[in-house]
Amino acid sequence: MGSTDRMIRSILAVGALGLIASKKVTGGTAVALGALATMFALTSSSGHCPAYDVAGIDTLEARDIVNLDF
Repeated sequence: MGSTDRMIRSILAVGALGLIASKKVTGGTAVALGALATMFALTSSSGHCPAYDVAGIDTLEARDIVNLDF
């Protein structure tokens, strides 16, 4: 997962949690949004999305790869 993808997921997770915390979203919608925010937070922090594996999607860009040659 590329850095742009990870940043977007992080922003969406924080935004979703903000909507829930401010009570703009409640009930079942808040639960679903909370689950989505959790998924986004976990996948962005790990840099891996299992759904991308299944779909064959790769958002990793050359600039995201760090050369660790010593």
